[in-house]
Amino acid sequence: MIAQVIVEVPVNRTNRPFDYAVPKWLAPMIAIGSRVVVPFGPRKLQGYVINLYDAEESGTQDGAPALLKLKEIEQVQDDVPPLTLELIQLAEWMSRHYLCTWVSALQVMLPAVLKGKTKKWLSATEQLLANQPQQPGLLQELYWRRIEFEEAEKQFPQEIKQVPGWVKAGLISFDYQVTDKITRKQISQVTLLLSDEELVAVLPTIPERSRRARQLLLLLQETREPMPLSDVLAETGMARSTLKGLEQKGWIRIEQVEVFRDPYANRTFAKGVKHPFTTWQQLAYTAIEAAINAGEHAAFLLHGVTGSGKTEVYMEAIERTLDLGREAIFLVPEISLTPQMVKRFKERFGDRVAVLHSALSQGERYDEWRKIVHGHVQVAVGARSAIFAPFKNLGLVIIDEEHESSYKQEETPRYHARDVAMQRTKNNNGVLILGSATPALETYALATRGRYRLLTMSERVGNRPLPTVHVVDMRDELRQENRSMFSRSLFSLIEDRLAKREQIVLFLNRRGFSTFVMCRSCGYTLTCPHCDISLTYHKTNHTSRCHYCGYTVAQPQHCPECQSPHIRFFGTGTQKVEAELAQLFPGIRVIRMDVDTTSRKGAHEELLDRFRTGQGDVLLGTQMIAKGLDFPKVTLVGVIAADTSLHLPDFRAAEKTFQLLTQVGGRAGRHELKGDVVIQTYTPEHFSIQHATHHDYLSFYEEEMRHRRQAGYPPYFRLVLITFSHEDVPTVIRAADLMAQYLKPRLAETTRLLGPVASPIARIKDRFRFQLMLKYRDEPRVTDLLAQAAAQTQEWQKQHGVLMTIDVDPQVLL
Repeated sequence: MIAQVIVEVPVNRTNRPFDYAVPKWLAPMIAIGSRVVVPFGPRKLQGYVINLYDAEESGTQDGAPALLKLKEIEQVQDDVPPLTLELIQLAEWMSRHYLCTWVSALQVMLPAVLKGKTKKWLSATEQLLANQPQQPGLLQELYWRRIEFEEAEKQFPQEIKQVPGWVKAGLISFDYQVTDKITRKQISQVTLLLSDEELVAVLPTIPERSRRARQLLLLLQETREPMPLSDVLAETGMARSTLKGLEQKGWIRIEQVEVFRDPYANRTFAKGVKHPFTTWQQLAYTAIEAAINAGEHAAFLLHGVTGSGKTEVYMEAIERTLDLGREAIFLVPEISLTPQMVKRFKERFGDRVAVLHSALSQGERYDEWRKIVHGHVQVAVGARSAIFAPFKNLGLVIIDEEHESSYKQEETPRYHARDVAMQRTKNNNGVLILGSATPALETYALATRGRYRLLTMSERVGNRPLPTVHVVDMRDELRQENRSMFSRSLFSLIEDRLAKREQIVLFLNRRGFSTFVMCRSCGYTLTCPHCDISLTYHKTNHTSRCHYCGYTVAQPQHCPECQSPHIRFFGTGTQKVEAELAQLFPGIRVIRMDVDTTSRKGAHEELLDRFRTGQGDVLLGTQMIAKGLDFPKVTLVGVIAADTSLHLPDFRAAEKTFQLLTQVGGRAGRHELKGDVVIQTYTPEHFSIQHATHHDYLSFYEEEMRHRRQAGYPPYFRLVLITFSHEDVPTVIRAADLMAQYLKPRLAETTRLLGPVASPIARIKDRFRFQLMLKYRDEPRVTDLLAQAAAQTQEWQKQHGVLMTIDVDPQVLL
């Protein structure tokens, strides 16, 4: 048997399957999708089996010559293959569509603990062992033990250069070992070995002083299930030695068993209550249910205003899918939304739900993933990467808040979960539902053209009114001598809500205390020495930080340029808003949610639970609080600075601003109490702010589409962003020029090539960045052309140390 293996070397030269012979003793264990250890050149590496075929199919008459030439697979690493055939085919599609290596696409589908790591060892040969070295050093150390190469480099830096000569002389040899990071949780459990009749006979023989032994046997008889040893000891108070005695008598068995780690083991979830559908919900669900019942591929865009009950429609669709014996994936854009969604899903579907997101430990995430592999669960809930849940009968994929840019991965492979979901549902004859109050323009345009079936829910549940929106021109506030970050109307509304004991959400899309630090005497701005970006001041530890490379410096007391003491903080961050709230409203309870306060495991859930249970008056945060959250007592939402995202050098700036304002405003007045939204801005006349004020998506869509048509941006054109980086400016410019020269004569007339130009942030981590942008419409082979261009220029780039990234349909242009 021959296996085709994709090896874990993520470079273009090895981006193809390699043939390996399968030894007879491994044949029963190997399958398509297995992880294997294979020799690759002088090394041993992890690989993935993507195909198996008999030697007779290899092109020779009897197959034997082909097998003789092939290296053999050395190890199969899993009892159950971690990859399905469908995921392998999906990875191949991703490698072509997103111009990444096949192995990069496969790796993103698996938990991090499954990624192989190759260790290189040095060992003594028979020749060295026959003649013990007399001089202390590496050879003498190798005479006594095998040493990992990295350890040898550190311990014997002078002698390491002689290793190739010693290998050639036959004194030492290299050895390779492939490992992963898998750990399995095990517990001790106690099992009763006596039948009821045997127990009746044994109990009278137990002395009165051994009443705890009697208690244990009766407890095990009552439960009729093995019990964890820790529970047995806690309930009976027995000593371990007593338990060992019972085991020696053959009455009980104590053994180590593997258990799945469960991040929600200590939580209890009440049974979820179904709510009757509104007319709009019923119409949407009826269309979705028909598609699920048909068992054919269908794609829907569910456009429902905030509070219209989209989640309830999702739940019913999932329930119907499970009733038909199929499986479902539900994606949320932010980890902060996961705790609330997990609660709703666990209440509705109990233990049939697995949760996949980066806030879990690696072990927990691995075990949740294994529940899917072994068929223990039928629903996966999580952020972007949960789209790769290894279900074998996937019937439904739902992407909530589908407009969010977080569904696009910004590292290789640069996939978009929406496109991957479409591909998976096509492959499985499943149903795709994209849901949002503010769909991405590309998605809505495709819905108008019939690629998605458009379903609309234009009223809130219970006919509750959408919140009243107040737009405040902050230029007028300055004219009225109000230099606070809170307008007079927002200040009075906060006072009103505090008096009524209602809750408030304040949104600002900037973390830290202030945006930048500047000297008022000479104008010097504190910038990152490694990136072309100003540092952000964080008051908690009095440091200024770069949010791109992590560079941190203690806040200076004097200007580094002119030594003036007048160095001040400018702009507004979440920490600064928190400080001013405490000053203006003594005793106010503020819960701040941003990257700084939610980095600890479980922090999202803890902060949201505190707010939900009334332990906070104000939830203050960045975009992680702008969507999906539902709190009955929130009646006021304040947007501190609506212009933050409006003036970025990004053609989606107006769209993102409209979406953020609409989504964050939708947190107010979702239940019985009426809601108000205050939008503070310096450009109240901008159309995105005006349309958000009236909750008018269609008017915004039409106006923004006119701008996109004139400028030639999506959805009228598609984009590819090619970025080059190097420590030296002339080198990076030369790399961009070479690519442009190759592409220009080969592009269709309707395709535009822009650049090369410096990236908007021209330097990150001491590397200068230049970019090219392709705008194209009717060029189906553009990815093939880009792959050819990358292959033509890769040798030059490798020689000169240039890094190139190709981003198909980019979401971020910075």
